[in-house]
Amino acid sequence: MSGVSAGSSTAPCRFAHYFGICGIDTETGLEPDELAALYQWLEADRQGRDPDIAATGENLEQSPLKRTFKSKVLARYPENVEWNPFDQDAVNMLCLPKGLSFRTQAEPREPHFHSFIITREDGSRTYGFVHTFYEEVTSPQICSAMQTLHQMHNAAEHSSGCASSSSTSSSSSSSMDSLASNLDEGDCHTASSTRSYDSSRDTLYVTKALCLVAPLPFMHACRSFLSQLHRAVTGSAPPPLPLESYVYNILYEVPLPAPGRSLKFHGVHEPIVCQRPGVGELPLADFPLGEAFRLLGVENLVQVFTCTLLEMQILLYSQDYQQLMTVAEGITTLLFPFQWQHVYVPILPASLLHFLDAPVPYLMGLQSKDGTDRSKLELPQEANLCFVDIDHHCIELPEDFPHFPNKAEFIQELSEVLLSFGVPPNSEGAPPPRTRTRASLGSAPSTPGRERKSVALRRLEDDGRNGNLGGEDLAVLELLQGNATLERLQALTRRTGVTVARVDALRAGAKIHAAEGQASPTAPTPVAAGKEELRNAKLNVQLREVFAGRFTAMFADYEAFVIQSAPDLESWLTNREQMHNFDKASFLSDQPEPYLPFLSHFIETQMFATFIDNKIMSQWEEKEPLLRVFDARIDKARLYNVRAPSLRSSNYQRCSVLKESAQTIEQRLMKIDHTAVHPHLLDMKIGQGKYEQGFFPKLQSDVLNTGPTNNKWSYRTAAATSQRRKERHRQQTEHLGLDNNDLKERYMQEARTLGKNLRQPKLSDLSPAVIAQTNWKFVEGLLKECRLKTKRMLVEKMGREAVELGHGEASITGLEENTLIASLCDLLERIWSHGLQVKQGKSALWSHLLHYQAREEKLLEQHQHQQAEVSPGSNILERRKSDGLIAIPSLRLSLLQDMRHIQIMSEIKTDVGRARAWIRLSLEKKVLSQHLKQLLSRQALTKKLYKRYAFLRCEEEKEQFLFHLLSLNAVDYFCFTSVFTTIVIPYRVAIYPIKKLSNAMTTSNPWVCVSGELGDSGIMQIPKNVLEMTFDCHNLGKLTTLQLGHDNAGLLAKWLVDFVMVRNEITGHTYRFPCGRWLGKGVDDGSLERVLIGELVLNGGEEESARGCSTPPLQRSPSQTRRISVTSQPGRGQKLTSGQIQEAIGEAVNNIIKHFHKPEKERGSLTVLLCGENSLVAALEQFFHHGFKSARLFQKTVFVWDFVEKAVAYMESADQIDLQEPAEPQGVTCQSLCHYVNTINCSPRNIGKDGKFQLLVCLGARDRLIPEWLPLLAECPVILRMYEDAALLRDRTTVNNLIAVLETLHDFPVTLEGSLVKGIDL
Repeated sequence: MSGVSAGSSTAPCRFAHYFGICGIDTETGLEPDELAALYQWLEADRQGRDPDIAATGENLEQSPLKRTFKSKVLARYPENVEWNPFDQDAVNMLCLPKGLSFRTQAEPREPHFHSFIITREDGSRTYGFVHTFYEEVTSPQICSAMQTLHQMHNAAEHSSGCASSSSTSSSSSSSMDSLASNLDEGDCHTASSTRSYDSSRDTLYVTKALCLVAPLPFMHACRSFLSQLHRAVTGSAPPPLPLESYVYNILYEVPLPAPGRSLKFHGVHEPIVCQRPGVGELPLADFPLGEAFRLLGVENLVQVFTCTLLEMQILLYSQDYQQLMTVAEGITTLLFPFQWQHVYVPILPASLLHFLDAPVPYLMGLQSKDGTDRSKLELPQEANLCFVDIDHHCIELPEDFPHFPNKAEFIQELSEVLLSFGVPPNSEGAPPPRTRTRASLGSAPSTPGRERKSVALRRLEDDGRNGNLGGEDLAVLELLQGNATLERLQALTRRTGVTVARVDALRAGAKIHAAEGQASPTAPTPVAAGKEELRNAKLNVQLREVFAGRFTAMFADYEAFVIQSAPDLESWLTNREQMHNFDKASFLSDQPEPYLPFLSHFIETQMFATFIDNKIMSQWEEKEPLLRVFDARIDKARLYNVRAPSLRSSNYQRCSVLKESAQTIEQRLMKIDHTAVHPHLLDMKIGQGKYEQGFFPKLQSDVLNTGPTNNKWSYRTAAATSQRRKERHRQQTEHLGLDNNDLKERYMQEARTLGKNLRQPKLSDLSPAVIAQTNWKFVEGLLKECRLKTKRMLVEKMGREAVELGHGEASITGLEENTLIASLCDLLERIWSHGLQVKQGKSALWSHLLHYQAREEKLLEQHQHQQAEVSPGSNILERRKSDGLIAIPSLRLSLLQDMRHIQIMSEIKTDVGRARAWIRLSLEKKVLSQHLKQLLSRQALTKKLYKRYAFLRCEEEKEQFLFHLLSLNAVDYFCFTSVFTTIVIPYRVAIYPIKKLSNAMTTSNPWVCVSGELGDSGIMQIPKNVLEMTFDCHNLGKLTTLQLGHDNAGLLAKWLVDFVMVRNEITGHTYRFPCGRWLGKGVDDGSLERVLIGELVLNGGEEESARGCSTPPLQRSPSQTRRISVTSQPGRGQKLTSGQIQEAIGEAVNNIIKHFHKPEKERGSLTVLLCGENSLVAALEQFFHHGFKSARLFQKTVFVWDFVEKAVAYMESADQIDLQEPAEPQGVTCQSLCHYVNTINCSPRNIGKDGKFQLLVCLGARDRLIPEWLPLLAECPVILRMYEDAALLRDRTTVNNLIAVLETLHDFPVTLEGSLVKGIDL
């Protein structure tokens, strides 16, 4: 059925398109529900039984009064509408979602109202409004058939005994099975075991539904019309005109209100008023938002709204169809200016439970049954599910859920709006989010007695208003009315002008109820109905304005970040997939910090992408209506509040148009713009459709199937619509310049639906072939989504790495990266949930991993048992070999080992969390594709866990999926290390001495301390004669420095260390810490400890990584990649020119400045820039060594630190001479240099002379003192005998240039790692 968008100006202007009647077809008799049989067929097929036999069996265990029977569309008027073909199957299914329901005179038979929506695959919508009531069965054949079925049921029940209990327990393997059985179980709990039917003494009733199908959601007007129509046939007197007159009037003579206008038309008993928002206002939304807030409470509704914005799977759960529709439509209405882009089925018939298997975002409503226990309701997918239990006022949220910006202030503003209309902001007895209560509204133990009474009165009042005041409630009312105290209280309140509204309403409802003489729907007076409708309309618009105001504030500058990259529509549609339409990184950098967790997720959604696409296409096409309204609001806001985008703040801006919007609605409803033609007598046959109380007659189709030929507005509108469509089609074809219409259509459709999976499954044709085709579309959609996601992750990450190499601009932030990885986790969960039939826990992926683990451990145990007699000599040989090589043994890649790492992490409490941690770990280790391939290699296990149509059982698509994941190995992620910062990680340390020049072992007592971005390990003693050790420590993050030292004890204390390797035993990341220096007194610079700077070893496969970890051959240089100290053994003789030295200093300073211009979470290690390769210390060391007389014949080596010490000694002696003179600024600088050098010399640490110089440079950079110290050192007389004439330090111009370069660092706060400044007290 084709609907028309609410904002479309081309919608044919008829208020209603169809009037339909659904019920029992007395000619075909009782037929089992076809869809229920289809569901049995699918389940039998899944379980391996013959589906044809399973589907034909009678369900004799269930009472006939509780079985579902096939309903039919008995009549529809007109037969068909050209612009909106009638979808008979969908309308029939949604009018009576449970099929036909039978009752006897002993059971309650209150009529009820609900609405539904049919969404096509293209997203267009049609609304249906249904009034369901019970009508007496007069057909003897139906009564006889029901009697026969009841006798068969009694016989089967008598003979089977307790068979039903065993069959229930045997059907728990499938999650869908479990869901269905639990829903049926609920029915069994509520049904009385004595529910029976005897045709000789009982009167049989069956449901019948009256339905209006309309293009726009005028819910109140349609509800009132259908209610009046039903009352016309149940009242004691016949209606003023034949029913055909009223149906004909609403189908053909009542137009849609024009935008910005109100309309009055006439029902059977009283007039009905409706209004339509203007072009610049929020689009029509007639479902009562106040009711949605009352059902869930403000906080819960805001949480569900946030889940909807982030496109999670949302399942609404309630006994009442209309409540499902009210909450679903309420939430989607509040999304303005965005639109829900995925599966939308607010009322999901019980026979379509397989829709919940959809591995895509959805918003669905599932009817619950009395007594159904939520804990037993096992759903196929729960990892990314928001479960909304409407009846119990509680919700269950997914994990890792970002809050809506300014949530507390937002809830406060909404609460104030609700309170101004008398609606409590929190639902009665609603528990906080994530919790669930089984207590009902009136029986909550925590509710005091007085509150319980008020709740009971309020319920009675609601029932009276809705016409559902039954016999028991009437007895309560009589008790209240008969209470003398209450009567006196009411008389007193009347005299003082105060009203007891609830009791008055209850009394009024009871009077109307009594006047009708039965439980038929009671309608309030036209005045009361008008006031109620006005109140609801004003509340609706004010609540919506608050939500719209938030989006207007958050996205006020969105246009500045839209990338208009295509010259015309044709090129844009052709290259749509490759184009970036929105500058996400720049947009996020412009937002307040508290908004980022939410916004970084939201701008990745399909609804935001579609919004931006609509904005770009508005260059060449007419603006989409919601976009037009939103842009107009932003323009208006700018007129009143001009601000620069850089001045964004997180201050909450309250909505300023609440009063104005409510006044607009009130004026429109109080002043009727148009009154439709009154219902009138039609030219029809006399005697047909005769009035019979309690029965809806068969209407005359010849009168209702054809509309008036002289209706000017209908003809004019249809002609104009047709003309506009032809013109637009011609313009688009000309503009695109495509000869092939099919090619043009493909461009249009593919571009507009890019990234969207199957958006709406069909409700009409539900044969097994169509269901298989739907699942195939799901598989294709998942594969396409995987391709797009991995491509986006790869391009963005490589773009970031290109920046570090000096190419391009940064395009990804840490926040964006985390969002993309979280999105990948959600995708993998949806893929693993598709077609799942056996699951344990809420995560489908972790469930599969647990099954795999159990299977592999069982096989391993059997294998070890068989190999128990084999000698363990091979293990000893391997150990000796390892000892001989002094190499870190390569880390074996093991899926099970990675699982065990996750399982022992006490910080993760849920299966969903464990699955996500495992994905992050595998991604960081670059084994995600490999692990998943290994997991899926056990085909027998996959067949046991998944149905035939599941994604994981489609071989070709599965291979492509694994290939896309394999491409992520091209980039480095630290998504596990950076997220799980509090876990304990085992590290392995191996020390590699240079054996050619020193001993492999030292007789002293060595120690090591490893530091990273998240902390350090503390000093750990290394056992003697051991070059390798492991230790457990809290996550250190990316490793930065390592302190290595010893106590100089023993005869062979001197130790020449080449490098140290440290490996994270969970992630496998290996860091190399180059050294190439001696540790020991009387050798090199006399250092007993050194601070080494780490660099990550890039793994190029297991062999290469093992080769990198072993000792290099002796004939090769052991230190090729490290920073070589000028005074180290290999560093001597490497002289740089003055130009190279100055260039190195400039590059080092530039790198530090770039570091501070990055976002804080993206900066990496400053220590590497200060002390590592090509660092500031290395460059200044080269500067001070230029022209330095360090090599002395037959004398020990002189170091730069020796020059600094002598210069300080000279300054201190000069200070002693000049003590009498007042201190000058230069004297203060001189004192600071002396103080720093003396403090370093007095440090308890045994660092060598080069280490001391490094420390002086780091402290000087931190405290902005190096530019002040340089002139003192350059002008000190000591320089004359320690430096040659051509030395850079003796060139005044060069020194001044160096000072100017170093002063550029003064704008940045340099902080030093604790490992660098340990033991230094200034």
